[in-house]
Amino acid sequence: MLLVVGSVALDSVETPFGAREDALGGSATYFSAAASLLAPVQVVGVVGDDFPLAQLEFLRARGVHLDALERVPGRTFRWKGRYGYDLNSAQTLDTQLNVFEHFEPRLDARARRADRLFLGNIDPELQLRVLQQVERPRLVCADTMNYWISSKREQLMALLPRIDVLMVNDAEARQLAGEANVMKAAAAIERMGTRAVCIKRGEYGALLVSGSEAFFAPAYPLVNVVDPTGAGDSFAGGFLGLLDRTGASDLAALRQAVVMGCTIASFAVEAFSLDRLRDLTLAEVRSRFETFRKLTDYEALHASIT
Repeated sequence: MLLVVGSVALDSVETPFGAREDALGGSATYFSAAASLLAPVQVVGVVGDDFPLAQLEFLRARGVHLDALERVPGRTFRWKGRYGYDLNSAQTLDTQLNVFEHFEPRLDARARRADRLFLGNIDPELQLRVLQQVERPRLVCADTMNYWISSKREQLMALLPRIDVLMVNDAEARQLAGEANVMKAAAAIERMGTRAVCIKRGEYGALLVSGSEAFFAPAYPLVNVVDPTGAGDSFAGGFLGLLDRTGASDLAALRQAVVMGCTIASFAVEAFSLDRLRDLTLAEVRSRFETFRKLTDYEALHASIT
């Protein structure tokens, strides 16, 4: 079983293609919506008493365990952002941590036995506390951001040797490593203790680096991109969901998981919030995954070309 520890939030998002107020969001929500297409998921998080729990019923129907999602007095974590025509980055207009400010992850017996774990973009001190509670996870993936890299670097450095795959974007990788080149940055991060680094590159795909091996998957070419919010967490859900489904974690499996992450993320951006993931089927995912293979399928050079 997969365990995700992260935010369940309400987002207000504006893009060149429309706007949505108080839409379902949060790292744990996007992750579980993506991963549950492939494997059982348990969510650990917190919401306020203003949160519309009925909006999560589609996750429960898909087999996501929500018993460890706490509901406490107060307002739910809210984020407000705006995207321009460059959909790779958002302008944050407002962040209200609310009940998430005092979130203290508590793992029940089922969560402690999780085989694979995704630590969403939360304080690295909390990520470390989660790792102290899990028993023997086979694979641990974690996300982080520029704020934690600068303000909680010591705690983040203590976390890195305890995770298998760090998932960051280009800018975060460069900031953490102090290297301008992303390949050099990935190598430097590995020396900090991680087994592999997965660099999420938005509309340009994803890069996996593990030791001397590197694998790049392009983003799926889409005509209709509406809202990129949650694409990275959807990628992580597809990535870990496939690994949990297959039970594999060697380099070949990680490469395949990168493509699955890109595949599911490509659906997530086609509509606001989780609207596209809500009704997405595994048959649709498999079909696009196969199309993905054809994008980069080509013949070897003829032997006469020497």
